[in-house]
Amino acid sequence: MEDFETKNQLPQMTAMMNDSEEEEIDLSEIAYLLWGHILDILGFLFGGAIIAFMITFFLISPKYTATAKMYILTSGSNSVVDLSALQISSQLKADYQELITSRSILEDVISGLSLQEMTVEDLEEMIAIDNPADTRILDVSVTTTDPQMSADIANELVDQAKTYLPEVMKTDEPSIFEQAEVPETKSSPSIRRNVLIGALGAAFLYMGYLVVRHLMDDTFKTPDEINKYYGVQPLAVIPEGKIKNLNTKARDKKRGKKK
Repeated sequence: MEDFETKNQLPQMTAMMNDSEEEEIDLSEIAYLLWGHILDILGFLFGGAIIAFMITFFLISPKYTATAKMYILTSGSNSVVDLSALQISSQLKADYQELITSRSILEDVISGLSLQEMTVEDLEEMIAIDNPADTRILDVSVTTTDPQMSADIANELVDQAKTYLPEVMKTDEPSIFEQAEVPETKSSPSIRRNVLIGALGAAFLYMGYLVVRHLMDDTFKTPDEINKYYGVQPLAVIPEGKIKNLNTKARDKKRGKKK
């Protein structure tokens, strides 16, 4: 009984070994396929880099980020800071973030800077509130395409928050210890990053196309492929060509002999 089971398992083991060998051969074929098109792949690599550079440099407007910093105070009547309040929880941070970007403050900012063409939703998308770990500091950042406007909005926003927050939260007035300055360098887009993404993206897309085309192609290119899949060696190979051209060449040869 055991011999019978062993005999039945042998073909299965042999098939599994053959499948693993075919997978290795397939991987090597893909490697040879990609190596055979290495010049085309490099062309797509450089082409993608150039296209990404052109799009980033000429079509994407640069953006500038200005940041103002606030310090939140919660001192008591004796002006001694409670040590237990020195750690801002994530929930408190979310409260400040929600209040600073509330509609009433944003409307006051728009009115104070005469930005009537800007909506509250547009202004809110430009603002980012960050709380560095283990601090009571709020970084109020504003990103626009105009460096001067970024600084003006950030400073106006913290000025409005300085008045609005104590009234709503019943706390001490926050301290603005760093005004936003006009940024001299752009914060985005990054030409280097976009060029790298464009180059690698174009190269990988072309390699993916080559691999898919290779896997979908079920025609035989060489006699070795027939022997590989069917175990039969072809006796002859018919060269690829057009019969019409062969007949034309044969007639030309006959005419030459008659002359």
